Amino acid sequence: MNMNDTDRRLKSRGVILLLSVSIIAICAIVYELGIGSLSSYLLGNSIYQFSITIGLFMTAMGIGSYLSKYITGQLITAFIRVELVIGCIGGFSCPILFAAYSFKFFYGPTMWILIVLIGTLIGLELPLLTRIFREYTTLRIALANALTFDYLGGLIGALAFPLLLLPLLGIFETSLVMGLTNLAVVIGNLIIFRREIQHFKKTIVVTVLVTIGLVAALVISNPVSGYLEQRIYTDKIILSRTSKYQRIVVTRWKDDVRLYINGRLQFSAMDEYRYHETLIHPAASLIPSRAQVLVLGGGDGLAVREILKYDDVDQITVVDLDPMITELASTDTILRRLNEDALHDPKVKVVNQDAQQFLQATDRLYNLIIIDLPDPSDESLVSLYSDTFYRIVKRRLARDGLAVTQSSSPFFAQNAFWCIHQTIEAAGLHATAYHVNVPSFGEWGFNLFGEWQIDPKKITIRVPTRFLSNETLAPLFVFDKDIDEVETQINTLLTPMLLFYHREGWESWGL
Repeated sequence: MNMNDTDRRLKSRGVILLLSVSIIAICAIVYELGIGSLSSYLLGNSIYQFSITIGLFMTAMGIGSYLSKYITGQLITAFIRVELVIGCIGGFSCPILFAAYSFKFFYGPTMWILIVLIGTLIGLELPLLTRIFREYTTLRIALANALTFDYLGGLIGALAFPLLLLPLLGIFETSLVMGLTNLAVVIGNLIIFRREIQHFKKTIVVTVLVTIGLVAALVISNPVSGYLEQRIYTDKIILSRTSKYQRIVVTRWKDDVRLYINGRLQFSAMDEYRYHETLIHPAASLIPSRAQVLVLGGGDGLAVREILKYDDVDQITVVDLDPMITELASTDTILRRLNEDALHDPKVKVVNQDAQQFLQATDRLYNLIIIDLPDPSDESLVSLYSDTFYRIVKRRLARDGLAVTQSSSPFFAQNAFWCIHQTIEAAGLHATAYHVNVPSFGEWGFNLFGEWQIDPKKITIRVPTRFLSNETLAPLFVFDKDIDEVETQINTLLTPMLLFYHREGWESWGL
């Protein structure tokens, strides 16, 4: 072999090794994000889930780096074997976790074991590759190149997961695709280093078998994931989709259609009218004009349906972050029947944007602001219940306008409910708390607020309703002793006490 052939061979090996570094970094960060996201979807409390996932991964990677010093020979063979095992365990990690959850099989310990195994193996990779690089260049250059391509791969994976992989594939399939990506690294290195690998034929056989297993799992992933997901819900799933923000599931049993977001019930067709009538009509009936109405959240169109009962409405602006929710509410036959085609009404304008960003950008004043956001169960939502947020809402209210927010359950999460109430008042607004029983949710609470003192006795319902009436209004504003007001800390951006109150309340009931 002449010098030019040798140079080309060394160059091709160097390119393959650098590509391997980037690709395995992409896979590593995606495995980490996938497990953290799946745990957040299934168990809630995203801060805790990602903290545990990242912490365990980093610790396990340190263990793997330490163990790599005991591998003293046949480095490329060791690297390929490590990649094979990562491709297998990492590729099947999310399917295994989903199955563990659906079969109620020790999800927590299973998650910890998988993270430690994957993290340890990933920790082995970079030291091995760096030592392989040293055969072709100096330690200084080898280390610099390895770390550069590792960090670059991490960036690509971190961006690809939320923007590309999760919306297009979902967590289940993404895990399998990343496993196959690890196998692609194995195959590339088998081709380049075939003469230096011990037990080459056996390694080929194992690679083929693992690849077949991952491909087969990917082919049947839809029915398998559908079966596992169906085990989580009591009723039949009729629609399931993943947006870049959340997992959306619609179930049906006879006439009861239910919408779930990240496994949490949003409404039941059997009793949603009790919730939405109570949310809308006390506030709407107290103000002199309903010309301009703003709905924050409420992308299902059910709150809009109630607002459209008032003839003096000129425009309803619906601000919902997730376009998939508003699209479903506008196109799905069942949801359109429930919301009575509310989002197709010419008075309705839909904006897919973060609620706080929208409020900060607009200069319009609204007669009525409806805050129909999900419960403050994670850090991305709890800021929308802060004193800062309510001060922004205050600036967007017309002088004689009112706002109302759903406020979780005063029974299951008493501290959380009254924290919302007291946070509104801390923002310089007059808040009036009330509640209603919604069978699918239990006792549920709301806070009506504005810049003037509200008298519930002046509420008069003048539009057709299925549940709410003037005779049944008064008890809504009376709180029994076991759900009456308690002193809490204010929820602020820097001290999100509501997140802990909410978690403490619901977890105490095992919910």
